[in-house]
Amino acid sequence: MRRKAKNRNIVGPEAVYKSVKVGKLINYVMKKGKKETARKVVYGALNALKEKAKVENPVEVFEMALHNTAPQMEVRSRRVGGANYQVPVEVRPERRQALSMKWIIDAAKNKKGKPMHIKLAEEIFAASKNEGDAVKKRENVHKMAEANRAFAHFAW
Repeated sequence: MRRKAKNRNIVGPEAVYKSVKVGKLINYVMKKGKKETARKVVYGALNALKEKAKVENPVEVFEMALHNTAPQMEVRSRRVGGANYQVPVEVRPERRQALSMKWIIDAAKNKKGKPMHIKLAEEIFAASKNEGDAVKKRENVHKMAEANRAFAHFAW
């Protein structure tokens, strides 16, 4: 029997760019409920993107970065007969977007020596060109799923 579906928080579009994805990014950047600080970081990153990429709409670059870092497959542990198998499964669209944002933010956090908004802008720009640590993370996840393709018959 399936468990009941979770009630998810629906994030509305944020004020400046009228984008739901940017609103979610703000929530992922936010720590300890400091939303205004997170907004400054994200808007600063998008403004830096506008200058660096020389585009009218930095949200398009951000959405391209999300598309380039979103995983199609991932591995899930499954216990079968006393052994744990890494079973490749397809990633749901909501999770795909969530993982993509988390990987971009983590890649930006791992860089040192610059303000967060500049690191985030650089990572988004790199991801939009199919480069950077977040894209490497996606490639590693895909390699893991490909390597464990033999156990795909355990996904039921």
